Amino acid sequence: MESRTENFKIRLGLFITGGFLLFLTALFYIGRQKHLFNTVINVHTKLKNVSGLQIGNNVRYAGINVGTVDNISITNDTSVRVDMIIDDDVKHFIKTDCIVLVGSDGIIGDRVVNIAQGEGKGEPIKQGSILSSNEPVETDAIMASFQVTVENAEIISGQLAAILFNLNQGNGALGKLLKDTSIATNLDETMENLRQSSKGLNENMNAAKNSFLLKGYFRKKDKEKAKEKEKKEIQQNPKSN
Repeated sequence: MESRTENFKIRLGLFITGGFLLFLTALFYIGRQKHLFNTVINVHTKLKNVSGLQIGNNVRYAGINVGTVDNISITNDTSVRVDMIIDDDVKHFIKTDCIVLVGSDGIIGDRVVNIAQGEGKGEPIKQGSILSSNEPVETDAIMASFQVTVENAEIISGQLAAILFNLNQGNGALGKLLKDTSIATNLDETMENLRQSSKGLNENMNAAKNSFLLKGYFRKKDKEKAKEKEKKEIQQNPKSN
């Protein structure tokens, strides 16, 4: 009987000890998330739409968690105030000209507050500082824009398909050019006629050069060309002379 009582006391003691350790772990985790064990400062910003942001979401600077969202309140019909707790250790890195942006932790993750670096001309933030903000882009707006892009791509694809179909059928000037072999034949004949005409013209020019009446004229032209060529060579190589 006494051994059972002792075993019960031991199990009860282990249960209480385990529960107490679990409580301390949870308390430490929550306190760390709420920055209860660190020195912090409070800053805030104003937005027209917080886009699903909630109290307790992380605040990040340069991709590093530097605080949490402490409170979200509606100040008027066009403005929402977001209060943030920032670690005192990083306040000298964050300047008053930084911009607050509401984003997502990944594609479908929780909303986070991102503090973007400014021009670096502002003073370090302090207790009660007000930061400027840019409005977040709504997912619905992105999806609507994507839908318009898809519809436009569908229209363009349909038009291209119609053009290719008409070309394959030989419709239109380009289609006829691709399909009608007689056009290609006529083009070959035209090129051959041009070659023959060029050949005949060369023969006529050679005959004219050998003509008694025009021989002196062509000889004079050849001398002028030779003089021009010699003059250019002298200008290009003056040292050789």
